[in-house]
Amino acid sequence: MIKATDRKLVVGLEIGTAKVAALVGEVLPDGMINIIGVGSCPSRGMDKGGVNDL
Repeated sequence: MIKATDRKLVVGLEIGTAKVAALVGEVLPDGMINIIGVGSCPSRGMDKGGVNDL
């Protein structure tokens, strides 16, 4: 089993007015990125690029 501290991870986060999306990847020894997780959900509280409800 690989320890979490031995892995190089990168995360992308997109916060938009329609949805919030995230992507997690592991950087491999050859420099390539292996996608290990993705997710998205509808945004609430955003309108025309601004926060309108916390």
